[in-house]
Amino acid sequence: MSLFNKVDELRSEFKQALASSPALSDLERMKQKYLGRKGVLNDLFKKIVEVEAHRRGEFGSLINQLKLDIHDLIEERINDHRSDTLSISAVDVTLPGVEYERGTLHPIESTLRDFKQIFHRLGFAVAEGPEIETQWRNFDALNFPPEHPARDMQDTFFLENDSVLRTHTSPVQVRLMLEEKPPIRSIMPGRVYRNEAIDAGHYCLFHQVEGLYVDKHVTMGELKATLELFCREYFGENVKLRFRPSFFPFTEPSSEMDVSCFLCGGKGCRVCKQTGWLEIGGCGMVDPNVFKAVNIDSEAYTGYAFGMGIERIAMMKYGITDIRLLFENDVRFLKQF
Repeated sequence: MSLFNKVDELRSEFKQALASSPALSDLERMKQKYLGRKGVLNDLFKKIVEVEAHRRGEFGSLINQLKLDIHDLIEERINDHRSDTLSISAVDVTLPGVEYERGTLHPIESTLRDFKQIFHRLGFAVAEGPEIETQWRNFDALNFPPEHPARDMQDTFFLENDSVLRTHTSPVQVRLMLEEKPPIRSIMPGRVYRNEAIDAGHYCLFHQVEGLYVDKHVTMGELKATLELFCREYFGENVKLRFRPSFFPFTEPSSEMDVSCFLCGGKGCRVCKQTGWLEIGGCGMVDPNVFKAVNIDSEAYTGYAFGMGIERIAMMKYGITDIRLLFENDVRFLKQF
């Protein structure tokens, strides 16, 4: 058999194989058989030296044309297979739809947003600051004496270069009073850190919202009125607020704030430990020593400050009994909100 006849035979063989409607995998194998680096057409090219010199050009053209024809026909069939698959899936309206789960706000973020909205309506701006602070802003400027227990390693994460992870958002108050002139009326939401043993009621980080108002003739009565308005807005019109004497280095006088238990209406339950009251934070009038540290004249200006823990209030509102649930990112827990 001449090599020219071999080209015709390969063309005929390929057409017969293609006429049998091969599957997509068969087409790939045919492609390798005829067009691959070790395929039959490459083998035929190597035999061109056996053809008479004056007919080698004709023989090469025949092989090239066969190679192009085989390639085009195989690709056409492969595309047909893919089109059939796409057309079937495109018109199959009986397939069930894909359900995508919708996310919701984390309880902490939801509580923070509520706080910001309420205090915004009460005329407070929002101020933020870094979570790594100097000991001067975190302690000294806030009238913490050197021997105060809050400086102990059991409460504070101390860093290099006289820095700490802030233990409250009060350093933002210091920054505001250093950078701005009164009147100042802002809240300071953010994360704070305490070096505490982790259990159901304590965690090494949590969120606070603190507030500061500095102006001429600011009184304790204004502080109480502001917090009462906030509590009624957040906990409901029937909530009651009480103040208990307390001590904080940066305020004088100082108070703890309690609200009547909104779960039992003040009658006493497991959440309020049968007292009818829930502690939500601390407050007081800014100590003159704090004003002195930030160069504000305490004879001309007065001010009040308050602070509340977001996790504590979120846990009370949503009936969460373990603070660790708020930080573990368990989808089963978060789906409830």
